[in-house]
Amino acid sequence: MGFGRSSSSSSSSSALKWLGFVTAVWVQSISGNNYTFSNYSDALKSLMNLTQLELNNLSVAKDVGKAFGILAGLASDRLSTPVILLIGCFEGLLGYGVQWLVVSRTIQPLSYWQMCVFLCMGGNSTTWMNTAVLVTCIRNFRRNRGPVSGILKGYVGLSTAIFTDLCTALFSADPASFLVLLAVVPFAVCLTAVFFLREIPPATSAAEEDEETKYFAVFNIVAVVVAVYLQSYDIIGIKTGAFSVAFASILLVLLASPIAVPFHAFIRSLNLKDRDEEDVEGRIDEPLLRSETVEETVVGAAAAADNEFPLSPKLLKEEEESHVAIEKRRPVLGEDHTILEALLTVDFWVLFVSFLCGVGTGLAVMNNMGQIGLALGYTDVSIFVSMMSIWGFFGRILSGTISEHFIK
Repeated sequence: MGFGRSSSSSSSSSALKWLGFVTAVWVQSISGNNYTFSNYSDALKSLMNLTQLELNNLSVAKDVGKAFGILAGLASDRLSTPVILLIGCFEGLLGYGVQWLVVSRTIQPLSYWQMCVFLCMGGNSTTWMNTAVLVTCIRNFRRNRGPVSGILKGYVGLSTAIFTDLCTALFSADPASFLVLLAVVPFAVCLTAVFFLREIPPATSAAEEDEETKYFAVFNIVAVVVAVYLQSYDIIGIKTGAFSVAFASILLVLLASPIAVPFHAFIRSLNLKDRDEEDVEGRIDEPLLRSETVEETVVGAAAAADNEFPLSPKLLKEEEESHVAIEKRRPVLGEDHTILEALLTVDFWVLFVSFLCGVGTGLAVMNNMGQIGLALGYTDVSIFVSMMSIWGFFGRILSGTISEHFIK
């Protein structure tokens, strides 16, 4: 009876772990809204009568929101994953919802500093989503950190193209409709993830790790298919009528398709459980009395040995000190670090300097892509925003795969 319960628990936990990862992918697919500023920046500029410098400062306020992501990181050690997701989705709903009210002219344009605050909130909301998803999935799949980070960050890159192309297909790239998507869709997806994204014990056997590798290959293939599909839509250029509706429908099906993985994992686990139960039933077990007798003999011998050769106080003290030293050792790369422990490592500062020097240039280009396109005579710059997102995705997912095979 105990064997049956443990097998059933194992099969359900495996399925729940993959179901959580699928919802994590969906969250990442809609959490790259911080890179979509170019799609509605011109509307803000005209409504608020901003200069180019003032518009740039608005985009800076949005990016400053991401700088406060340290709050989400600190909270991840104290708050559960659902709470972090809820904070992110409600903050995003408020931040992008107010921007929608302004762009749709439902309310009068707010003062400049107020708009800076709400753009900052919108930018900060994604850090809570990313932190909840990335931290939880890294803990659930400790042996496959590279593929996990590559897939999740890759979908963040794709999310800009997903939002842009869906809005272009369904709403003719209307800025107000685009902001509705940015406010409502992440809110709804995060509410779904709240019920399924949990920390679950990672794989403990080689067979489970091999199974994870195969499933991650499926996620990579689906992501590449989605990226190629989005790129094809941008190149074809037919963005009206029934074609656009069909494109949006197929895209949603592709994004939903990873849900097949947890179902497959659950069915596979049930089949393995049935096979193991058949093996147990066909096996001739030894009498329980003999094992109990042997166990009693071993325990009795151990107790006698302890009584005959008791540890001296000095040896006990040395043993306790060695245990304390083991407990106080610094975690190695791949293990959980506190903020202070991370600050004391070279790896942290290498990453910090790399991000400080490298990420800002890309953000500056994406924030001003709308103005660059308009200056070059293009009335619709969504294709440029989408293509930058797609090729950013290929870089992200490739880096995660390479890191797993060449950087141990």
